[in-house]
Amino acid sequence: MTSPVPMPPSDHERERAAELLQRACGDGRLTLEEFSARVGAVWAAGSTQEIERATAGLAPTPVVGSAQTVDSVLTIFSETKRRGRWRLKSPRVWLRTFFGSTELDLREVITSQSTIEIAGLCLFGQVTVIVPEGVEVDLTGAVVFSNHSLHLAPVPRVPGTPEVRVDIATWFGQVQVVSKPYSLTD
Repeated sequence: MTSPVPMPPSDHERERAAELLQRACGDGRLTLEEFSARVGAVWAAGSTQEIERATAGLAPTPVVGSAQTVDSVLTIFSETKRRGRWRLKSPRVWLRTFFGSTELDLREVITSQSTIEIAGLCLFGQVTVIVPEGVEVDLTGAVVFSNHSLHLAPVPRVPGTPEVRVDIATWFGQVQVVSKPYSLTD
């Protein structure tokens, strides 16, 4: 006697699981990187058990810790690195870098937004934005005697992840956006 073949999950079950994960990300219970991996597993699931595994272990309340809220970054003749767990105050981060370097690592950012906008100015400086693999990115802004570069891993977009829009006017500087998997050694 053969065991019954499990039915694949319905689109409604997948959407409900993706919404649960999105709320958990917005509440701070998942980082953007964790959300990307889990929601990808939900959409790729061949059974309801796989969806249950992708949504398992969500803490019932937001994680407490150093989730500093950020809405602007100003770097003058210095270096700024925003890494680890941090929360977006709004869907837009204002960034200004003058004669320095700024790094924004979005892999552990906490947000419930469908779009993250990073807007600003880079003058005689360098800006690096790091995103999780599978996140869609749009890089725009004036480029005068400068360089804008976009280096994303050749992987499909993870459904349900926010779009990242980087719009930085650059004069005599460099703006680069790269995707990286999360690593404890970064």
